[in-house]
Amino acid sequence: MKRIVLIDGHPDPDPARFIHALAASYGEGAHAAGHEVRRIELATLDFPLLRSRAAWEGAAPPVIAGAQETIGWADHLAIFYPLWLGDMPALLKAFLEQAMRPGFAIGAGGAGLNNGLLRGKSARLVVTMGMPAFFYRFYFGAHSVKSFERNILKLVGVKPVRHTLIGGVEGSAEDRESALDDLFKLGQAGC
Repeated sequence: MKRIVLIDGHPDPDPARFIHALAASYGEGAHAAGHEVRRIELATLDFPLLRSRAAWEGAAPPVIAGAQETIGWADHLAIFYPLWLGDMPALLKAFLEQAMRPGFAIGAGGAGLNNGLLRGKSARLVVTMGMPAFFYRFYFGAHSVKSFERNILKLVGVKPVRHTLIGGVEGSAEDRESALDDLFKLGQAGC
């Protein structure tokens, strides 16, 4: 059994946001299969933006230190976010900048090959969008997802990284139900 952290990266705490339902379905599937699950909901966290290298190299705010403890505990990170302007929401990027600090996610000497301190963890990125997922993947090359994987997760040692892209989120109830079922099964599998 795995220890899984669900990182819900939607900045809006409104429970009507589909990403929250997807994260919940994944978590329910993981619980049903006997995995241990913890959750970080970015919409409920209050933390400052980083504005200098000195702040990034300093001590993390208490709420970020708590999130780091949860990430450190986990074997698998399931990160959920909506695609906004072709990328992750600013709040998720700000959280990652705060959490992935030297001494926690990378060696104190800075970024470099084999300097990631989160080795041994895997991840799944679940990204929702209004456009069809195949269009984002093939026309835009899924650039945000690839950048997240390569420039953040692999840098800190997280691999493998798998992706689930869910397009047309304003679509039919049947499509939404199918996506929730798919995420339940992924949660059961712990991947």
